[in-house]
Amino acid sequence: MTTIRSKQELALMREAGKIVAECHALLAENLRPGISTKILDRLVEKWILKRGAEPSFKGHHGFPGSICVAINDVICHGFPTDTPLQEGDVVTLDVGARYQGYHGDSGWTYAVGKVTPEVKRLMEVGLESFHRGLEQVRPGNRIGDIGWAIQSYAEGEGYGVVREFTGHAVGQELWEEPPIPHFGIAHTGPGIESGMVLAVEPMITTGSWRAKVDADGWTARTVDGSLCVQYEHTIAVTDESHEILTRL
Repeated sequence: MTTIRSKQELALMREAGKIVAECHALLAENLRPGISTKILDRLVEKWILKRGAEPSFKGHHGFPGSICVAINDVICHGFPTDTPLQEGDVVTLDVGARYQGYHGDSGWTYAVGKVTPEVKRLMEVGLESFHRGLEQVRPGNRIGDIGWAIQSYAEGEGYGVVREFTGHAVGQELWEEPPIPHFGIAHTGPGIESGMVLAVEPMITTGSWRAKVDADGWTARTVDGSLCVQYEHTIAVTDESHEILTRL
């Protein structure tokens, strides 16, 4: 069952979300061909600690980094490494911050230098898929409406929608109930109510939607080596609609 957050809790989650948004601004400023994701990881961790928060991901079930890194065919949960990013890569950087007991969570896909038209189009469809899902986040709708909106658009454009990994509610735990699938049937699933806080994070591929996990037990990739993008915000449901908490 999803927790309905009080005004005091939402105020703390706004601050957590602001810190995450600041981290993404820092990442966008520093991202370039030749930089390693380990350097980006250190920049983010330093900023989160400076702001009086803690990295949500570091140590979460043993995860080693403060950011999750997904380059090209990686879907999610990749480790930061010393390997330099290459011109033409597409990379998703996922950031979480815990502030006074409450989490903010946002992942965003970035182009590294100049990318191909194929990558540009995938990024456009991925971002529009997120916005289609976001439009369904309002009281009176159901969780299935979010997935239906994303799936019907993305698949209609010829792209895959990852099934094995979903969005989730956010609060005192990083991943809370209910899961938010990015596929499904409209007018089904738990009801959406004012005071819920949800992470919507569609993962869109150029090929198969199926995933495989590396030997590290974390890094998830597309089974066919196709490219993947992801866009995620932490979103509070309001009386009338919604508020994005992880945006400056």
